[in-house]
Amino acid sequence: MRGATRLKERAIEGALFLSALFSVFITFGIIAVLVFETYGFFKEVSIIDFLTDTQWTPLFSEKHFGILPLFAGTFLTTAIAMLVALPVGLISAIFLSEYAPDRLRAIIKPLIEVLAAVPTVVYGYFALLFVTPLLQNIIPALSGFNALSPGIVMGIMIIPIVSSLSEDSMHAVPMGLREGAYALGATKLQVAMRVVVPSAFSGIAASFILGISRAVGETMVVAIAAGLQPRLTVNPLVPIETVTAYIVQVSLGDTPAGTLEYRTIFAAGMGLFVVTFALNILSYLLAKRFREVYD
Repeated sequence: MRGATRLKERAIEGALFLSALFSVFITFGIIAVLVFETYGFFKEVSIIDFLTDTQWTPLFSEKHFGILPLFAGTFLTTAIAMLVALPVGLISAIFLSEYAPDRLRAIIKPLIEVLAAVPTVVYGYFALLFVTPLLQNIIPALSGFNALSPGIVMGIMIIPIVSSLSEDSMHAVPMGLREGAYALGATKLQVAMRVVVPSAFSGIAASFILGISRAVGETMVVAIAAGLQPRLTVNPLVPIETVTAYIVQVSLGDTPAGTLEYRTIFAAGMGLFVVTFALNILSYLLAKRFREVYD
């Protein structure tokens, strides 16, 4: 019996190990493809031009390969999304953790998380057909395709990530810290803002960085509602293009595989990979640092 049990345990351990190893191989395979295709791109295009040129027109007769306009559009929509998602998500997390009764919390939290289950293509058409006309009534100068409406809708889409992770971190703060603050005469708001939020800051910071990474990598919302016009600007009222939207544009177009124009999607993808990888590393370091401070 003991031998059979040990055999089963080893089989389970082996299956789990192979699953983890499989995911690692997939990651390395993706990186290998990006590196190989990006190397082929940079054999024909100077990396200096790629990083400094202010025009992105690889599909035109006069070709320019400056990635800055695509990153400008990406960071612009991400900034708008974060201006929506971070305060709303954090405030809702504080309410759910510190103010909402257990019954209300059990109802509201799943409802907020349902936002994460809506397909992003639905969010894209919601931004284009509802939010943009609504904003045009307030801002007449707003173009039909713009960075503002997809940025706002992306922020709404990211609220569940920030709210859920932040609330989980605050809910895990020991009750003794709250009770000690109440014993010293602190109000509920003071306990929430000066005790709970600092104690849970590692999880809150991680949720913020994860939300930013989600916004940077978003595809369908910006592909539908932002306009597909690479432009080096910080004006949210005009059409722009993001890195992910450009990748979709070329992947679904008539660009022949193996050409320089086709390899631009891998160069752009490598740039996006580096940015999101750096954000994830930053999230890990922040979480680790503040966990050490408040443990």
